[in-house]
Amino acid sequence: MFSLRGCGRWVAASLAKQHVPPPARLSGDSASAAPGTPRYDVVVVGGGHAGTEAAAAAARCGSRTLLLTHRVDTIGQMSCNPSFGGIGKGHLMREVDALDGLCSRICDQSGIHYKVLNRRKGPAVWGLRAQIDRKLYKQNMQKEILNTPLLTVQEGAVEDLILTEPEPEHTGKCRVSGVVLVDGSKVYADSVILTAGTFLRGMIVIGLEMHPAGRLGDQPSIGLAQTLEKLGFVVGRLKTGTPPRIAKDSINFSILNKQTPDNPSIPFSFINETVWIKPEDQLPCYLTHTNPRVDEIILENLHLNSHIKETTKGPRYCPSIESKVLRFPNRLHQVWLEPEGIDSDLIYPQGLSVTLPAELQEKMITCIRGLEKAKMIQPGYGVQYDYLDPRQITPSLETHLVQRLFFAGQINGTTGYEEAAAQGVIAGINASLRVRRKPPFVVSRTEGYIGVLIDDLTTHGTNEPYRMFTSRAEFRLSLRPDNADSRLTFRGNSSLSLPTRFTLLSDLSHVLSCLLLGCKEAGCVSQQRYERASWMKSSLEEGISMLKSIEFSSSKWKKLIPEASISMGKVVSIRALDVLKYEEVDLELLAKAVPGPLKKYTQCRELAERLKIEATYETVLFHQQQEIKDIQRDEALQLPKDLDYLTLRDVSLSQEVREKLHFSRPQTIGAASRIPGVTPAALVNLLRFVKTIQQRQAAMNELPKTGQCDTDRLEKRQL
Repeated sequence: MFSLRGCGRWVAASLAKQHVPPPARLSGDSASAAPGTPRYDVVVVGGGHAGTEAAAAAARCGSRTLLLTHRVDTIGQMSCNPSFGGIGKGHLMREVDALDGLCSRICDQSGIHYKVLNRRKGPAVWGLRAQIDRKLYKQNMQKEILNTPLLTVQEGAVEDLILTEPEPEHTGKCRVSGVVLVDGSKVYADSVILTAGTFLRGMIVIGLEMHPAGRLGDQPSIGLAQTLEKLGFVVGRLKTGTPPRIAKDSINFSILNKQTPDNPSIPFSFINETVWIKPEDQLPCYLTHTNPRVDEIILENLHLNSHIKETTKGPRYCPSIESKVLRFPNRLHQVWLEPEGIDSDLIYPQGLSVTLPAELQEKMITCIRGLEKAKMIQPGYGVQYDYLDPRQITPSLETHLVQRLFFAGQINGTTGYEEAAAQGVIAGINASLRVRRKPPFVVSRTEGYIGVLIDDLTTHGTNEPYRMFTSRAEFRLSLRPDNADSRLTFRGNSSLSLPTRFTLLSDLSHVLSCLLLGCKEAGCVSQQRYERASWMKSSLEEGISMLKSIEFSSSKWKKLIPEASISMGKVVSIRALDVLKYEEVDLELLAKAVPGPLKKYTQCRELAERLKIEATYETVLFHQQQEIKDIQRDEALQLPKDLDYLTLRDVSLSQEVREKLHFSRPQTIGAASRIPGVTPAALVNLLRFVKTIQQRQAAMNELPKTGQCDTDRLEKRQL
């Protein structure tokens, strides 16, 4: 039980607890190393979400891999929120799964509340999300990692890198050839992946107390951070935080808004038809809000909060409650009360990340509706840590400075389990390919959110924790969660020789050409997954072809499906694919009208839903391709000099983009595109806005100089 007395001593005691680790279990290939110093193809440093994905991916690719972690029993630990997925993040999880990554399958085995967010919008931006049982997730992830062929797990802290002469055919001032552990022992490897998370010179903060730690209970990595700095890497400093934990039985849930899970639950993994738990057995979440009294406590005690006073940048899109109160005064802020597990008595108050002294945290909590009698089990705390400017890595995540050294996860300035997992799987694949001297595996912006993530990092860098959103992708109608397997699984099964920069419209044809020519396998995708993706691909093609071939008059369709709002005035024949585009029509309804050729496509729920989505987006995808051409052709388009980006309401731009445009005042679309943080999606929206202004001005100029301006006619003409 948490004691309010001596918060600093409580943290220090937690860090100083003597841990006697169990003997590290060996998994997969148990063949002993050659006499003398051990040697592996790939060494992965760190057992977090990036590290586990990287190690498993490298092993799947056929590389003898070593995963080094401080403690085996923390593999798969969810250090912050007990959830996976969300808007943008759910896309990343689907793409990691398409490359046979682990986190999606483990979530399907460990979730306790599954829900699809953003349902009010189109399926391109739906966000798969789940509350996860922390204990179950860690157990299932450890079981997976410790039984992966070719993967060995060892406890140990890395203090230094072993460096040798560079390969003349590659850039870089030296080449990594292994790591030095804190006890002085050495491990040699052909590729090394660093996934240090928040451990590089990590510092935990509660109130005015600061203690060296990567996370609560774990020591930071000091020597490795110093090594990287001495090598010439540009090092920055970021911060994040986590909320306090509250006793479940001390909360009055009866007066709060209850949120139930979806029925049926949608699994994260393409190879799973259902999740492990029925909807009726899942746990609910509850919603409450802050109030003016919470604001008062925070504002009156800012002098006792060193974390919030630091100039170190924290997460913009998951800020602490102190930051929200300072940035958005006089507002009520949501607090989601999320269960931490089926058998757990802890509640995670999402949205209440805080670093005030512990006694003030408890005082603040008891001011919130439903939490008047809440008992705090563990205080919230902040973490400050080193990260490396991601412009120092290539799209394969290999560093420019040191050959065969790869970075993945929060070391690159990202935040979130999903962003870490996405980088991990790419780093693992490429570290293995590098060992075999094969071309890198690069995902472009046109192929996936993973490509958007890595391109943003390597092109723009970041000075605040980077989080994925659908708004960062300019091709989101094509990069949907439902079709991640079609986009990436076949690529994951082949090692394609792709350039690191693409001509936008040529990407797809290049990939397809490579596949048709029969490229050599990379081996990161299992045969089961490949066969499943192949079946789905052929079924979709067959289904779409069938839907296109069925044509009736509008009157006949109206008789067959009276629910559909089909216009009777159309004289041309209408395809079944076009009928499926109507919001009120799904494949099951269509198959009842035309059972013979269509009934078999309703037997698989996922196939039926994907055929509906393909029909929905058939037309608009053509227009998206035209926008790609437009933004290239109109890159030098002049921007109005008097635009007030901060107050502009006729164009969809995030607050982050508005601030950067306001500061830089670019004169052209091309200049705007080179501002770090101004996404291609924002450029498309800005381009539309400017062209609309120009068209309106041109239309006004065409009107006679004398006479009355017919506003209605002008608006119709513009439309």
